[in-house]
Amino acid sequence: MFMKGCFHMINIKVRLFATLRKNHNKETIIKLPQGSTIKDIIINLNIPESEAAILLVNGKRANLEDSLKDNDVVAIFPAVGGG
Repeated sequence: MFMKGCFHMINIKVRLFATLRKNHNKETIIKLPQGSTIKDIIINLNIPESEAAILLVNGKRANLEDSLKDNDVVAIFPAVGGG
């Protein structure tokens, strides 16, 4: 829980791919409280967790609970299907 006036906002560039772009921009900047995680982005964008299959932060594999820092670039991919 964050106390009013006791946190710093960070800017995160979010890139969405394939089906996750539906109803969203391809790329957007989101302001979040310092200490936020990738899961906070998923919640903010109203994307079901199950649809966010591949997560990258600054080009490196990441997890939903990974903390973010100012100016990180987060890429979110859906599960890849094929046949």
